[in-house]
Amino acid sequence: MNPLIKKFKEYGYISEQVEKELELNIKTQLRPKGDFFVKKGQVTSSLFVIEKGLVRSYFEKNNSEFNSWFGFENIILGSILPLFYNAPSKENIQFLEPSIIHYISNRTLEELYKKHNDLNTIGRKMTEEYCVVLEERISSLQTESAEERYNSLLKNEPNAIQRISLGHIASYLGIKQETLSRIRKK
Repeated sequence: MNPLIKKFKEYGYISEQVEKELELNIKTQLRPKGDFFVKKGQVTSSLFVIEKGLVRSYFEKNNSEFNSWFGFENIILGSILPLFYNAPSKENIQFLEPSIIHYISNRTLEELYKKHNDLNTIGRKMTEEYCVVLEERISSLQTESAEERYNSLLKNEPNAIQRISLGHIASYLGIKQETLSRIRKK
């Protein structure tokens, strides 16, 4: 079964008809390390799941990059502004490893939401889950120490330290790489 359809089914029932329509509209790609899924300013986007690989989302300011999240296998991902509002993305989503992805365009997804109420409900549930993830991230940045955020990352993604550069992890934690080195020594 297509990994994106499998993820949709985790959020609710999908009829055979809807599943067939999804199969016709979901595309699969192999993306190289360093390639971009979305670049800042891009308006068109897609919802995607990584079968194998890793991405990061980052923002740019004053020639610096600030990592906001990492996307691992079997998580539904996308850039919110172009995906839901057809507005230019403020973030960049870049592949950190060669990745196999399964995706559906925002336009096609919107058409299917309008056509199939069960899929619309699944979309709402995915959005609700994304809101929880965002609230947890904001809370973490505001109330936890860098060491606590680091330990949470390792708890939730034990292989992160082997797959993500220390510079990217430090940026995600909102600290300098030297501070991360001190935390890791503890």
